[in-house]
Amino acid sequence: MRTLTTPVALTKCLEAIKEYAFVKSDFPVILTLEDHLTPKLQDNFAKMANQIFGEMLYCPTTDCITEFPSPASLKNMVLISTKPPKEFPQTDCANNHVSNGSESSEDETWGQEQQDSMAIQKNEDMKVNGEEMEDISTSYYKSNQQGAREYRHLITIHGGKSEGTMKDRLKVDGGKVKRLSLSEKKLKSASESHGAELIRFTQKNILRIYPKGERVQSTNFRPHLGWMYGAQMVAFNMQGHGKSLRLMQGMFKANGGCGYVKKPEFLIQEIVHNEAFDPKRRLPVKQILKVKVYKGVGWRSDFSPTHFDRFSPPDFYTKVCIAGVGADSVKMKTSVKMDNWYPVWDEEFEFQLTVPELALLRIEVKDKDKGSDDFAGQTCLPVSELRHGFRSVALCDRKGKKYNSVKLLLGFHLETLNIL
Repeated sequence: MRTLTTPVALTKCLEAIKEYAFVKSDFPVILTLEDHLTPKLQDNFAKMANQIFGEMLYCPTTDCITEFPSPASLKNMVLISTKPPKEFPQTDCANNHVSNGSESSEDETWGQEQQDSMAIQKNEDMKVNGEEMEDISTSYYKSNQQGAREYRHLITIHGGKSEGTMKDRLKVDGGKVKRLSLSEKKLKSASESHGAELIRFTQKNILRIYPKGERVQSTNFRPHLGWMYGAQMVAFNMQGHGKSLRLMQGMFKANGGCGYVKKPEFLIQEIVHNEAFDPKRRLPVKQILKVKVYKGVGWRSDFSPTHFDRFSPPDFYTKVCIAGVGADSVKMKTSVKMDNWYPVWDEEFEFQLTVPELALLRIEVKDKDKGSDDFAGQTCLPVSELRHGFRSVALCDRKGKKYNSVKLLLGFHLETLNIL
């Protein structure tokens, strides 16, 4: 599938990954490949990856992985995630063509697999007897198998099949673990009819969610739906700077911002008596969070005097919201402080949370206008990372970059309830 981006040499990509992969964090980097390579090119990739990454490249010791290694055990390692190449039965090599060694994409409908351009073609003009053709086919088969083995040896996370019913796709293999990719549309459909199977699948396997193809303007979907059912990878259009991307940034502020956040125990524990966690079910209140918004500072330093209003100071108010399961999602806001660069609200909000482990506190400051209100800063924080007391919280621009001076003075109080 062609895109509007300029092609980049694979070697340059791999070398850039090697140089910058672990600058911010030493947790593993996963390279998800969407390949439609011939066996020969798969072999070339294997040699290239081994040469560039060297000991940084993690290669599993067996083709049949029964449990994925923990991220902590793979620090400073690069992992490959893709569909494994097909096996080449020797009897197929004497046919008119040989398939290209990789299965059809699990993300997009690519149509039928392209035929291997190097496959042996029949040619009536060629005077090759049966014995010579058998020798050629055997040689080609061995070459393909060798290339496929080298490529397969690199793959840690095997892509799963994309065919069959949703129940078939979510079926947990007895021992082998895999990765399954679903579009946001298919996730929504599966969550409505196969919620328990989704959670059971993600307890051992990896589920990746990606935006629907209709999002041509790089918008994003609500990531919480994937997280609530245990999806480990929720893909984003990184150029779509909206609320959804801010939620993703907030989620991964946890665990030191390393890019890996452990799932809550109720999404990890084995399902007993088919009683899986159901994010649609109303659960008892587990935690009460109180957020007090005292005041805000810094806009006068980071913005021009006429940025918000041409002839008067801005009229700021703060939105305080919870993003999480349906029962916990709440939106509140302070009063508007008119004509003031240094607003003081001194207002408190209470949130009763049933699943605090999946809750994010979203804060946004706006300037009240007659038309649409002007953006004045935002941040998103994992509730699980909040602590009691006063906090000076830096606000960010629409893209998530911190302002130099803009901050809110907040107070947090958390009370965990005893649930029988």
